[in-house]
Amino acid sequence: MSSSSYQTIDHDFEYNFSFYKVNGDLLPDWFLQERVRKLTTPHNGSDDTLLPDGNCVVYWMQRDMRTKDNHALLLAQAMAQRQQVPLYVCHVLIPGGTPESGGSVPVPMQELPITERYGSFYLGGLQCVFDELKAQKVPLYIVHSQPYGEVYAPCHHKAVTHAIQEQVVLQSHIRPQLIILDTSPIRQFRQWHEGFAANFQSNIPIWQVDAHNVVPIWYASPKREYGARTIRSKLNKLVDDCLQADQYKKGQIPEFQGNQHMKSLPVEIPKTFDRQSHEAYLNWDTSVPAVQYWKPGTQAALHRFDEFIRSGLPKFDQLRNDPNYNRQICSQLSPYFNLGQLAFATCMLRLKTHNRDATGKASFIEEGFVRKELSDNFCWYSPHDYDALSTTADWAKETLEIHASDPREYVYTLQQLEQGQTHDDLWNASQLQLVQEGKLHGFLRMYWAKKILEWTPDPTTALEYAQYFNDHYALDGRCPNGFVGVGWSIMGIHDQGWKERDVFGKIRFMNYNGCKRKFKVPEFVQKYPPAAENAAKAQNKPEGTGEKRPANDTNGGNNSNKKKTKQVNS
Repeated sequence: MSSSSYQTIDHDFEYNFSFYKVNGDLLPDWFLQERVRKLTTPHNGSDDTLLPDGNCVVYWMQRDMRTKDNHALLLAQAMAQRQQVPLYVCHVLIPGGTPESGGSVPVPMQELPITERYGSFYLGGLQCVFDELKAQKVPLYIVHSQPYGEVYAPCHHKAVTHAIQEQVVLQSHIRPQLIILDTSPIRQFRQWHEGFAANFQSNIPIWQVDAHNVVPIWYASPKREYGARTIRSKLNKLVDDCLQADQYKKGQIPEFQGNQHMKSLPVEIPKTFDRQSHEAYLNWDTSVPAVQYWKPGTQAALHRFDEFIRSGLPKFDQLRNDPNYNRQICSQLSPYFNLGQLAFATCMLRLKTHNRDATGKASFIEEGFVRKELSDNFCWYSPHDYDALSTTADWAKETLEIHASDPREYVYTLQQLEQGQTHDDLWNASQLQLVQEGKLHGFLRMYWAKKILEWTPDPTTALEYAQYFNDHYALDGRCPNGFVGVGWSIMGIHDQGWKERDVFGKIRFMNYNGCKRKFKVPEFVQKYPPAAENAAKAQNKPEGTGEKRPANDTNGGNNSNKKKTKQVNS
């Protein structure tokens, strides 16, 4: 059987939205009870009682790859200390497709090859965690999932469950009293966690902790929220209790101490991080190289946050939407949040004692707390189709369907877009920023995605292309913020209907002149050659293969007389 015929995802998976509380008497006094739920219940052979003959506590660290302010790790540590057994940590290395699996049609996220850029930042962060755990006498078991049977690819939840069992929890020297997981709303990882709990043939209790969000995802809201205006008040009502700033200030939240409570361990802790074998397993795509600017790990993230407080925060509310001030003003922390190397709660706790820059703090918290947790809410309650047009509001589905066959002034191929070869110098520069630097400025991401809708044959293609570019090139791709950001731009997620126009229908429109009013476009474009050169070439194509910027792009985009679509040739 060829690798392409393996199942990578379970499209009929039954997601677990239940919130079974863990008995509060089992939890340490400082731990927020609403932050943890039971994935195993008496119905599948487990209750609140820890396995009495077990000899350890296991934490499956997946999304939250850090030891600082990681409440899943701290809970696992507290339970191990109470039971006087060692704490072990494991992580499943994210398998991707092969570098040859690309083509003219983008592949889904779980089948994308891991790029050198993403893989080096990911492994670098994992190595930092390995060293931090080792310093506190905690072994980190890194699992390499393999195809399972003749059906399941390494990224399928049944293959991952088999790998975790074989390589960790069913080892002869490991008998967990308790297994603790962290939480991700991304379909692939949610299936890993919930599939493992549902199919694990044991009466070991399995608890899941939301160590990523300030307000636990299932506690913030029991449903998918319409937008920031509906979730903001709910989050603000709960944030003080969930942030636990007073408990931190009083020293009631413990530091990570690992296995310092154990005089000796029955297992040997690996001395070195076997990066070579992990790189070989990932088999990453070297066509997207690492970017030296991005240093992985929690300490690098904290250093960058300190720099942001000093130089970016004072003018953040004024200049955050100007891409010419990208690295001087914006925090550049989204890759660290994405890979769990830094908790946003850590930033909020620090800002509690920062008694100035009030407007900058408010803008930063709106983006990193309200909008970020809104994205998690969206993906959590739409697990089957958060990346598809079927998940958007009825008004958006209707308007996109009505205008799906509208003629486009330009239609570009995936390769032309990927190489920044459009008639629009600003769009080209935005794409080149993403391809070269691994992160696209937040304001430009909206313009960039909306133009993909305007220049591709239909909304479905636009969504596929934008998600592919974001997941393939961005270090803050492959995450809820990425899916929701693209979805907001192309299918009106968390937005409302606007004035109807060709192609966009009632989806919010953005144009080149609007960007010129916000910032100095030529200054940004010149930073990314050959953006302007590519635009000039596209504008000077012979008739029938392209044309200069259409007049409708300067007057808001309405075409009273529909024009024939121009297919832009390479």
